Amino acid sequence: MTSHQDSAAGSLLLDEQLCFALYAAQRAVTAAYRPLLDDLGLTYPQYLVLLVLWERGETTVKELAGALRLDYGTVSPLLKRLESAGLVRRERAAGDERSVLVACTGRAEELRERAARVPGALLAATELDGPEVARLREELWRLADKAQSAADRAR
Repeated sequence: MTSHQDSAAGSLLLDEQLCFALYAAQRAVTAAYRPLLDDLGLTYPQYLVLLVLWERGETTVKELAGALRLDYGTVSPLLKRLESAGLVRRERAAGDERSVLVACTGRAEELRERAARVPGALLAATELDGPEVARLREELWRLADKAQSAADRAR
């Protein structure tokens, strides 16, 4: 380890915190999405829910929460707002009354075509190219997996 790495490892300087760099990046990326999603009438979390449903089709709330890495208490109000907006429908599964199925409505499927422009528009707005985005995404997923393993070990 270099002396800079040694000092950064135990540093209490804000700008040397990995968590703060991730926090700042997440806030900035979400802010860059905002005008794109405002045009669709969606918040960023609502957009993420629809991405999962567009990809997977009808799914259970439990599977949706797992895909988004969120708890049920966070997903449930999101679904309620999307249902009020006419974008999703929820219904009890016929085979298991405890399970709730979620699916896109026709209105959400129509929105999908407009939403297909969002990823490209974000790349253009941030001036990132495809390979750079792929590298960042790969590194972030690796970090997420390592951090999740550390959190699991700490329990």
